Amino acid sequence: MLDAKRVREDAEAIRRAMADRGSAWDAGVWLILDEERRALIVRSEALQARRNEASKLVGRMMKEPRTEAAEAVKNEVRSINAELEGLTAHLDRVEADSRDLLMTAPNPPHESVPVGADESANTEVRLWGEPRSFDFEPKAHWDLGPELGIIDFERAVKLAKSRFVLMGGAGARLERAVINLFLDTHTARGYKEWWPPVLANAATLTGTGQLPKFADDLFRTSGEGTPLYLIPTAEVVLTNIHRDEVLEADVLPLRYTAYTPCFREEAGSAGRDTRGMIRVHQFDKVELVKFATPETSLDELEGMVADAEHALQLLDLPYRVVLLSTGDMGFSARKTYDLEVWLPSYDGYKEISSVSDCGDFQARRASIKYRSPGEFKGSRFVHTLNGSGLAVGRTVAAIIENYQQADGTIVVPDALRPYMGGIEVIRAEA
Repeated sequence: MLDAKRVREDAEAIRRAMADRGSAWDAGVWLILDEERRALIVRSEALQARRNEASKLVGRMMKEPRTEAAEAVKNEVRSINAELEGLTAHLDRVEADSRDLLMTAPNPPHESVPVGADESANTEVRLWGEPRSFDFEPKAHWDLGPELGIIDFERAVKLAKSRFVLMGGAGARLERAVINLFLDTHTARGYKEWWPPVLANAATLTGTGQLPKFADDLFRTSGEGTPLYLIPTAEVVLTNIHRDEVLEADVLPLRYTAYTPCFREEAGSAGRDTRGMIRVHQFDKVELVKFATPETSLDELEGMVADAEHALQLLDLPYRVVLLSTGDMGFSARKTYDLEVWLPSYDGYKEISSVSDCGDFQARRASIKYRSPGEFKGSRFVHTLNGSGLAVGRTVAAIIENYQQADGTIVVPDALRPYMGGIEVIRAEA
């Protein structure tokens, strides 16, 4: 959520930031609401002061034989109370409208982010690994997986609907192996593992920015009682662990990780992404989340990118790191790097991790603060960071495609073999 003081004091900078992000959010509309809110507060405070003065006057007058004058002042107090009641209701509505409007504004980009309308303005930061040259015609994972009997898309549709995946045998084992490798890797690098709920309430989704803007992208429960939402990423629950809390500066940065299934109602519908495991309604992911001070968050971002890269390097999968432009970043991010893995079926790189520094944007929504008595009085908002470490289904797809052999088998990467129960080569299953 935007800082109201920042909008009020530097509206022109906010207008430029929104333009850079391609957002239609209008600081001027909010400023009109804010001016109305402040006028209502001034009027309300003046009436309260007059009411207090009149109430004291009534008390003094009641001791004197001037009852008519006292009654007139009493009537004035009643009138003030009635006006205050209406003002309070009006102020509550204006404050709610003001907050709701702030909630719909995207995070202003950091000054180091390239300005551009879309992904065409993204900047390639580095490449790692060399895409494999095949001496045979490689197959896409959506063809090779079913041929080996480790992925079944048709039965997944029968069980749920299109854009779901059913994995079996060595395929299911491979999915689990990737999850365990990633969790073991990140915990060894200092992340605390959590096992969170995959259903979350509206306050939790609001804290990280999924609500209210992206309500249509979420699966939600129905029926009586408070609705819950299936999480689109573990970022949602991990970040909200400390909602409405004040942390101590000496525990920062906090580094958290978790595996969860993730659910997204809107899975896209463009081109080749409708096939296979790239863009589906349910997928597995190991998430990374950090809580940092404002002074260290950009360094922590670089460290989180390195942690995600390390997971890809363990699997010896070629990838590239891309700095996203202002027009391609997510709603809550102020700076984002994407890691894109090489997929032969695309003859190119495909996103497998998105790592973002959100500044105090989410912390302001979720009221996550920290204190450092020796440094400043009171408390300040932390900075939150999140990233995929990694998307498991896309990792499995990349392994199937990059490690396939001419005879249709798949060699298991060395780093995964301790998790595969002795399976070194995945062969056709019945």
